[in-house]
Amino acid sequence: MQTINVAIFASGAGSNAQKLIDYFRQHTQIKIALIVCNKPGAGVLTIAQNEKIPSLLIEKEQFFRGNAYVEELKQHNVDFIVLAGFLWKVPVQLVKAFPQRIINIHPALLPNYGGKGMYGRFVHEAVIAAKETESGISIHYVDELYDHGLLIFQARCTIEPGDTPDSLAQKIHSLEHEHYPLIVEKVIGELQNRVK
Repeated sequence: MQTINVAIFASGAGSNAQKLIDYFRQHTQIKIALIVCNKPGAGVLTIAQNEKIPSLLIEKEQFFRGNAYVEELKQHNVDFIVLAGFLWKVPVQLVKAFPQRIINIHPALLPNYGGKGMYGRFVHEAVIAAKETESGISIHYVDELYDHGLLIFQARCTIEPGDTPDSLAQKIHSLEHEHYPLIVEKVIGELQNRVK
């Protein structure tokens, strides 16, 4: 069975990226082959350097109006894309080049609290302001719309009366770190079985 080369797209510190790298370090069929980032100086670039994984710093013009870096990804033999705290919308060109091969994790229970501007702390603030009793994570395929593609998996956590956006963020991070590598592995495994 061929090795699936994964590109992780991230914009920030890269805690989810690190968990994915750790999880797949010894994997025989899944390899983290590239880190793609849109912010110079982001922590995830340091992780890539420390882990000796090639990185690609992308800029807006080429991503949205150029070739969406499809050629560069092909040069790295990327088969699958995992978004891990990547804040730009994925352009149609990239979605078409990797159909059902791009997944994202969102820090709320979609379809609620998704869409433009709904990321990180903004999500947790909105969830708490709405007096929700639970939140969680949603892992989904990426299509041309923000936070819209087919849902793959959700996990929930309870919101206690004293919870703040920060304490909720910690609960959500635990869920992300616990579930994302497992779901990535499962989805890629299913993809390999279809390709056989």
